[in-house]
Amino acid sequence: MWESVKNGKGGSPLRKYNRYLVDEIGNTYGRKNQYLLEIASLQEEMEGVSKEEKKALKSKVQELIKNKKEHSYHKAYEAYEQEKKLFWKKLKEQSKVYEKTLGKETSWNLRRFKVKEFKAKKKEEFFKKYVELAYEADYYYEEAKLEQKYYPEIIATYTEKLKDLQQAKEQRLELSNEEEAEAKKRFSEYKQEKKEELQRNIESLKQKRKEKLISDKALKNGKKELKHRYKKALTLKALESPKKENQELIRTLRHELKERPKQMVKTLNADIADKRRKIPIEVEKTRPIIAYSTFFLPGLGQLLNKQFVKAGLFLLASFFIYFAAIPYALGYGNYQGDGISGLITLAEGAPRVYTSMMFLIEGILAIFLLLIAFAFYGISVKDIKSVEEKSIRGIRPKNWFETLENIKQDGFPYMVSFPALFVILFIVVVPVITTLMLSFTNMDPQNQSKFSWIGLDNYRLLITGEGLAGSVFWQILGWTLVWTFVATTFAIVIGFVLALITNHDRIVGKKFFRTIYLLPWAVPAFITILFFSIMFSPNGALTDIISNVFGERIVVKHSTNLTRLTLIGLQGWLGSAYIFLLTTGVLQAIPADLYEAAEIDGATIWQKTRRITMPIVLFQTAPLLITQYTFNFNNFSIIYLFHGGGPFNPSRYGNLAGGTDILVSYIYKLTMVNQYQAISAAIILFVSLGVMFFAYLGFRNSKAFKEERL
Repeated sequence: MWESVKNGKGGSPLRKYNRYLVDEIGNTYGRKNQYLLEIASLQEEMEGVSKEEKKALKSKVQELIKNKKEHSYHKAYEAYEQEKKLFWKKLKEQSKVYEKTLGKETSWNLRRFKVKEFKAKKKEEFFKKYVELAYEADYYYEEAKLEQKYYPEIIATYTEKLKDLQQAKEQRLELSNEEEAEAKKRFSEYKQEKKEELQRNIESLKQKRKEKLISDKALKNGKKELKHRYKKALTLKALESPKKENQELIRTLRHELKERPKQMVKTLNADIADKRRKIPIEVEKTRPIIAYSTFFLPGLGQLLNKQFVKAGLFLLASFFIYFAAIPYALGYGNYQGDGISGLITLAEGAPRVYTSMMFLIEGILAIFLLLIAFAFYGISVKDIKSVEEKSIRGIRPKNWFETLENIKQDGFPYMVSFPALFVILFIVVVPVITTLMLSFTNMDPQNQSKFSWIGLDNYRLLITGEGLAGSVFWQILGWTLVWTFVATTFAIVIGFVLALITNHDRIVGKKFFRTIYLLPWAVPAFITILFFSIMFSPNGALTDIISNVFGERIVVKHSTNLTRLTLIGLQGWLGSAYIFLLTTGVLQAIPADLYEAAEIDGATIWQKTRRITMPIVLFQTAPLLITQYTFNFNNFSIIYLFHGGGPFNPSRYGNLAGGTDILVSYIYKLTMVNQYQAISAAIILFVSLGVMFFAYLGFRNSKAFKEERL
């Protein structure tokens, strides 16, 4: 809207004014401020003229700015401002006097409405004289006209409802006991009559059920409907009681007395907001000065923009920044830590009871609190800047009613999401960052209470395979990848094949087989795993059977390869139930027309399966199948419950892991058993990045992801 224009002496640039203003809707208006209009006109003339002419025009602009106070419009506007101040002061005094004349017997709401009507009349009289002088006066004048239109109606409605309520209360006092007694008698007789009718109708339904004309469900629903009608009839009959009728009337009138004027005031505010959108505002500033000069105190800029409720909310943010976030970051209010500086020292030189872990966690919390504080700064500056820039263009700042309506319409998703975001931030993100930073320390069995930063040493040990923990990392990673791919694929194949078999038209007893195939999913997995663990123990039943079959003593749990094969088979059976259920649902949704068309073309069973069944099943289930791979990559329970990660071979895996340990069980032993928290954190980062990367590759290459069906 504006651009820089150098003044004639080569000094600071003048900001260019626009001859026209715009409202929120986009309509254009001419300026009423003749002083700014003259400057804008001269600046417009500078375009496309010679240097000499431009210099002369610049001189005129400088002269206008220099003699601003002598300008006729400026004098008129200053006089208006003085008159306006006196008017507001006088109006305040007159309103108090007028309110006293209403008397204390007038209700508080009615006094409030009448005072607003009184003010509206005075405002219309005053600002009508200055409508052509300034858009501000035009807005106040239009606002006063709307208030004069609505408040008499609001007062009349409120007075009428108040009168009706008073009459209803007086009627309550006039009710006779004889009328009430007669009404109760009639109600009692009616109730008995309806009760007998209800019993007859219920008996009739029961008789129909005996004759098998209706079902049990119809009988049950019929009874409910009859009882509902019985209660409704009694409720309506009860209102014939003069006392209850009067009570309902009083309750209704009180509700209308409260809500009807409120709704009318809301309509008035909506009309005023509409006027605000259509009446521009004129300001002399040409850059958002307030936004940058008040950034240090959120709420101050909103206060200067006369958005008072919004200012109060942002001042609460300032309170959080200067009395919570910054003090906590400096170490005040910490349990043990020293704020952000505690991240550097990690309790070095601190008392013995202080731990590096607390310093680390509280330092991370301090950073997050500061990030929230900076977010408040940014939101505040953005809000103030937006209001100022709109004001410069001519768009009037929103009042609280407009802001609240915008929040209800556009801000609802943010309001709903914020609690979840807050929980995720402190329950998920903070622990993740803590784990990440812990991987750069030397927290191990010798450094539990006090540890320090060691940079990338843990990652170097893992990559090069050095050290006690790093020496077996690549072996365990290799087995983890084999386990993930083979066990998951085996489960998918079993589940898919079983689903194909039970879905075939020639299979008899489908319900029975489907129930059997779902048992591994229905029975808790840990029960099945522990059962097989006992069966494969040295004295277990399956161990004896295998030994008898092969003619020699074979103990599965004593052999790494046999234990791995057993785990893959067991996971294949446990995981197949979910795949079976998933595939069965997709198979039953495939149109039979596809298979009939394929048969007409001479397709074999294998071709129909390969060309129709498998593509459709994979398209529908690809995202869920990928999650099965990521689940098995971190499937701790089956590894730990079956044999605790064994069998153990200290010469190959040391005393930190067993032959069937995968990365997640290895991390558990490093952390919980052997106290190598730092190296475990580094492995966790490797695992997390790996899982996310391969999951992304899987999702990205799936047809469902490409066609945006996820």
